Amino acid sequence: MTDTASAPNPTQDPTPDLNRDQASAPLADFPAGRARGSAEGGLHVYRGLPYALPPTGDRRWRAPVKAPTWDGIRDATAFGPACPQPFRRKGSVYECDILLKDEDCLNLNIWAPKDARDLPVFVWIHGGNLLRGAGSEALTDGAALARRGQVVVSINYRLNVLGYLAHPDLSAEDPDGVSGNYGLLDQIAALEWVRDNIAAVGGNPDNVTVAGESAGALSVYYLMCAPAAQGLFARAVAQSGHICSAQHLRANRHGMGTGEDSGRALLEKLRASSIDELRQWDAQELALAADAAGFAAQGVIDGHHLPDQPLMMFRDGRSADAPLLTGFNAREIPTLEFLMPPVPADAASYEAQIRAAYGDLTEDFLALYPSDNLRRSCEDAAGHALFGWTVLAAAKAQVANGRAAQVYYFDHGYPEADDRDLHAFHACELAYLFDTMRQSPPAWPKAPDTEGEATLTRIFGDYWTGFARDGVPLAEGAPDWPDFAQGEAILHITDQPRIRRDLFPGMYDLIDADFARRRATGTQPWNWLVGTATPLG
Repeated sequence: MTDTASAPNPTQDPTPDLNRDQASAPLADFPAGRARGSAEGGLHVYRGLPYALPPTGDRRWRAPVKAPTWDGIRDATAFGPACPQPFRRKGSVYECDILLKDEDCLNLNIWAPKDARDLPVFVWIHGGNLLRGAGSEALTDGAALARRGQVVVSINYRLNVLGYLAHPDLSAEDPDGVSGNYGLLDQIAALEWVRDNIAAVGGNPDNVTVAGESAGALSVYYLMCAPAAQGLFARAVAQSGHICSAQHLRANRHGMGTGEDSGRALLEKLRASSIDELRQWDAQELALAADAAGFAAQGVIDGHHLPDQPLMMFRDGRSADAPLLTGFNAREIPTLEFLMPPVPADAASYEAQIRAAYGDLTEDFLALYPSDNLRRSCEDAAGHALFGWTVLAAAKAQVANGRAAQVYYFDHGYPEADDRDLHAFHACELAYLFDTMRQSPPAWPKAPDTEGEATLTRIFGDYWTGFARDGVPLAEGAPDWPDFAQGEAILHITDQPRIRRDLFPGMYDLIDADFARRRATGTQPWNWLVGTATPLG
């Protein structure tokens, strides 16, 4: 647990809480060492705690090494660095300042009620396409969730080329003979740190929920399939995650090439003669150069850390035996420009392309995605193929293997978002989950300060907190949320959340049938609409 000691005003962190009360700063006796945090509105907050040694120098592209205990009292009042990364596009709704970036980025943050005893633990993995992002972003500040009666943890981990490069030379130097999943291994190391240390601030290490959105949700799916992560969490939350087909380390499956081949190709594009040479590059310059060269970060099927394609493992019952809360948003694609398919010039061109791609499934496709609104149909088809199908496939696999699944569909809008044609856009639910609408990025559409918005924020937080507490998502004034096994029940989150069993008739079956046919050819199962790898089932 924590005690308190007098302390001077803490070092200001990149996102200071103006409600901070520093009359007495909390002092935590972690097994990893003593740390002085901040007292903030009934919480004890610890920032920038290292969970592994810096992955720098010769440790670049190696598995994380557990950090030794530190001496003295560590100042834990400021966020630690995020992984070096490309900048977000100017004007994007997601654009925010990540002020501190450094390769020494394996750190985490904790928000704990000051009198916490044996509370559930909610570990948040940030999104950002495995390319960018930080556990310190104000949009996902853990304070409001912690005040609901849980210990909240956010983590930084290696991203982009620093976290997901596979290469034969890296495999050769690895004790297990594999490479490429360093970001995933960081997440596992963070969960191990939580297991070993979280009781010091009143968290229950046996009641951990691992959660994430977008690439954070993909990371959750990976963790559910990673043998080394089993037993480190009791429940999982995956919000708007797309389980794309991952390259195998050395086997060329479905025409994708291998992970090691992709690493070789990157070194050629960067004109680097060896991994040793690339280890000498500045980390930020390397992240930018790899992004410019087209490097796409994703997990690698290496037979060890990721034994097989995740959804194959879900369907075969080889994923974690843990309840899963998962869902997606009504309009995922408009703010994800890189996933927006080209819109055909007219209805005739659209229908011709559909017939060429879908054959005898064409009429089913056009019934779901008609030619009378081409842009919206392309958006919906892409969003359903990437996010909707993933969510339903994971939930169906959970049910088939006797495991719990809660499914939601976020379909809530408000004037500023709807006026900008951003109804229920990708990640918009985070402002409700974390109660951070006023802390969202500058270009983020702001919801009005109304009783209805406050109620929806409370309901959203209640459901997620209940799930993290005991696997039962309950919210006062909102319907009981049944398991997906009960007639494929889905919580439809609008102004007035309700349970639906009639959403998206035919959508899953159409997409699944198309994917199955593409897989059967033995070639890469590309989705015509999106131009990115579709999920393997």
